[in-house]
Amino acid sequence: MTQDPLAPDTPPRGTPGTAGSASGTGGPPRGGALAAGPSGTGPAGTASGGAAPDAGSDASRRVTRTGVLWTATVGALVLLILLIIFIAQNQHTVPLHYFAFDGTVSLGLALFIAAVVGAVLVAIVGAARIIQLRLQNRLKQHHRRR
Repeated sequence: MTQDPLAPDTPPRGTPGTAGSASGTGGPPRGGALAAGPSGTGPAGTASGGAAPDAGSDASRRVTRTGVLWTATVGALVLLILLIIFIAQNQHTVPLHYFAFDGTVSLGLALFIAAVVGAVLVAIVGAARIIQLRLQNRLKQHHRRR
């Protein structure tokens, strides 16, 4: 049986570490350990003197919660910067009438408040659906145990 060349544990073709690998899959041997090559070299003939793992290794492709959190934080900061620019560029005031409230507010702030209220409504509907699915799953597991 041959291994699928596009399996998740093998790097894409043309990435470092695919040629000359001892395991034949282009990545390190199973188990995550890097095998040392001849005369003190790492996999694919790279020097083992504290070099970072190559782009095709499991260590460089591992997705961690910290990495995901870091990416989300950077994305949120970019969005906040764009939001600040949007509000700063839309400072002219507009009349606002909402039930008993009458007044003027800057256009950027009014649109920001509308977006936040919309996001809160979507989050409430999403949370209700998640709770509904969890209850259904719990009931299915309870009926299976009987």
